[in-house]
Amino acid sequence: MTTAEEFWETFYNDRDQVWSGKVNPLLEREVRDLEPGTALDLGCAEGGDAIWLAERGWRVTGVDISATALARAAARAEQAGVEITWERHDLAETFPEGEFDLVSAQFLHSPVEREGERAAVLKRAKDAVAPGGVLVVGGHFGWPSWQHDHPHQDYRFPTTADVLDALDLDEDWVVETDEVVEREHNSPDGEPGTRTDNVVRVRRLR
Repeated sequence: MTTAEEFWETFYNDRDQVWSGKVNPLLEREVRDLEPGTALDLGCAEGGDAIWLAERGWRVTGVDISATALARAAARAEQAGVEITWERHDLAETFPEGEFDLVSAQFLHSPVEREGERAAVLKRAKDAVAPGGVLVVGGHFGWPSWQHDHPHQDYRFPTTADVLDALDLDEDWVVETDEVVEREHNSPDGEPGTRTDNVVRVRRLR
């Protein structure tokens, strides 16, 4: 296993379920009014976003580095009665083939990513967008307000400017969303708090 694969397999094997199974709210906001087509979900984890998209008529390919996460995602998709193509990729090494009407990269953060790795993945994500399609990149802007001690506290969360710099858009693209969003986000113990996220949506014109 690579270092990244080991990290994420350990991450998922520590608990039977890590995520809520619900769609990420930033993705829902950005795509709910789009005409369904083909979709690529990068870092799909346990499949919450991919299943939500498939239930709305998208033909989805979900990708993750963790075989454990993909197995859980596949089981939940079967329970939901939707068909999704699942592929395991270390996106620093390999990438799904084809073009898609929607490419989604939600919270694509990794404490073990190499220098420049995320920017390179986002460039490949951009290249996978079909003409007329969109790329939606959602990310955390920082740690939750109540989280003062974290083993990866020195991790630098990318800004929307970082995302746009990585994408290096030309005249074939238009930026449709570039926004920082603060939301209520309580701690696992119920302590009230907030978390700030950011979202970029860009459309390929031709």
